[in-house]
Amino acid sequence: MHPGMMAWWKWREAGHHGHGHWGAGCGPAGAHMGGPGGPHAEAHAGGDPFDADYGGGSFGVRRPLRFLAHRLDLDEKQIEELANLLNELKTERAQAAVDHRRSVAGFADVIAGEAFDESKAGSVATERVKSAERLRDALVKALGRIHALLKPEQRAKFAYLIRTGALTL
Repeated sequence: MHPGMMAWWKWREAGHHGHGHWGAGCGPAGAHMGGPGGPHAEAHAGGDPFDADYGGGSFGVRRPLRFLAHRLDLDEKQIEELANLLNELKTERAQAAVDHRRSVAGFADVIAGEAFDESKAGSVATERVKSAERLRDALVKALGRIHALLKPEQRAKFAYLIRTGALTL
């Protein structure tokens, strides 16, 4: 049995049958590490890790968590906290994607009108900026929590993964 599958099986056998952190990275958002093309294919493609809608990978939960747990030698407590943190980031990113689609529709409505409504276009643009700021704030907060969670040698490895492009933010 694959090592990652074994961990999931043990977790499931321990009585965690709901939609916990092990299953939250399925689909396009969980394809960042280990998807088609090798473990770093999407990271090197230059996509935004939070942006599954734009062809980038995901700093989601399932595969990135397994990748980080292995590369950083995380203990069980660190894995659990990191899983929760990554799940929160995934939720924030999903909300930002919804906000982005809403802004696109808003801009389309402005263009479709008889006359260009500059105030409405400005309002839509302001909401788009606010959404980006919320995502930025969530990322900064998450990075602070990751910093506090990791030991100094783990932080050095994490920074190396970011610098080399194996992990993108």
